Amino acid sequence: MADLSLEFCGIKFKSPIVIASIETTNSPEVIRECVDAGAAGMIIKTLTDIEDMARLTQNSKYAILNEKNELIKGKVNKNFVFYSRSGYSSTGFREWIPYLKELNAYANDHGSHLIGSAGGKTVQSWVDICKTIEDCGLPMVELNFGCPHPAMMPGVHGGSMIGQDPDVAAEVTARVCEAVDIPVVIKLTPDQSRVMDIARAVRDAGAAAVTATNRYTGFSVDIETGQPRLGGPAGIGGVWAKPLSLRWVHRIYNELGMPITGSNGIYDHKDVVEFIMTGAHLVQVGSVLMLKGIKHLPSIISGLSDFMDQHGYKDIESMVGIASRAAVKDYGDQFKKPRMHSEINVDTCKNPTCTICIQTCFYDALAQGEDGHVKALSDNCIGCEMCTQTCPFDSTSMHTTTDEQRGEKTYFQIPDEVFEFGKFEKNFDRGIKLSKVR
Repeated sequence: MADLSLEFCGIKFKSPIVIASIETTNSPEVIRECVDAGAAGMIIKTLTDIEDMARLTQNSKYAILNEKNELIKGKVNKNFVFYSRSGYSSTGFREWIPYLKELNAYANDHGSHLIGSAGGKTVQSWVDICKTIEDCGLPMVELNFGCPHPAMMPGVHGGSMIGQDPDVAAEVTARVCEAVDIPVVIKLTPDQSRVMDIARAVRDAGAAAVTATNRYTGFSVDIETGQPRLGGPAGIGGVWAKPLSLRWVHRIYNELGMPITGSNGIYDHKDVVEFIMTGAHLVQVGSVLMLKGIKHLPSIISGLSDFMDQHGYKDIESMVGIASRAAVKDYGDQFKKPRMHSEINVDTCKNPTCTICIQTCFYDALAQGEDGHVKALSDNCIGCEMCTQTCPFDSTSMHTTTDEQRGEKTYFQIPDEVFEFGKFEKNFDRGIKLSKVR
């Protein structure tokens, strides 16, 4: 059986699955449920002294949408959009002290960790909250530089607003790192174009790791009423955001080499694997548990274990970053890879009932043949793979163009010049009439 345990910032975790700092960690009872369900760690909902951010949580609103922008009622599938308005913990951080101590002990007894999360009104507030977290025995703290909501609160300078300014982010990070001895993790916001600048600034200021990333700020409309959902802009996330989150995990892993926790885009164990293979050691599970319940957590953990066994990964470290290391550095490297061309399996092809491959080929490489079969024009095929993505019958396949084939005029040739000349003089006809397509 695969070993799910790992070390992160000097702390031993029994698996890479931790609970993100959201509503699921705003209650001592639910935190215990997370421990009982097998979570390797739980990040407490952000502790704060910002009154408006506590009040915001007391006025939380949620809209769970499907791919049609309709409210989901019942079973939540992987295409959900989580649109929500919420703040930080509505309980004062000092009121949490006895519970932090008790819950930390409970977590430790079950091989798990309670992790702090802070969001202060002033630099000194950040220090005070983090010192409180450390004094309660928690082994790590995450600074919430990613929450999208403070930017919409009058007079509040926190969350993503700090996470957009490298100098301010570095100042808060440095002060906290000087004040506490436990590892400090910075939660990054994607609501900006300077993610790498912020990550680099907090690393240089002493941060042990970063979380990539928090949610975006979005805007959703109910077209039946003509009204904005939840009254206006709100935080938005879901599995749709996973490739965007992975972009920053990939870049931080490759360019900065610092420890990463992945967040924003997890539904099941497959998403966890993607984050790990991109470069994250820990993966934060959040909104899906709000929608499916804590009972969904064990299936993520067991799914990860089964996947590792089936694919021969003996431990987490053997997966970390393998996809990022295999990625090309730029498109120049991509161009050096062997060229491909498409071929059609006429025995399984459903032409002329289906002509989707012809309709979705925009390089004049597929057409209706005189014999009624789809004709692959290899001299025009650039190997984009679109046809293999759209064919519902697996009747198209890609093949490496050999050196011998590349020397023939019947296969696509990269022109010596930058631009192609005379291409439109061929008067290409795809051979289909859309008026007859069902």
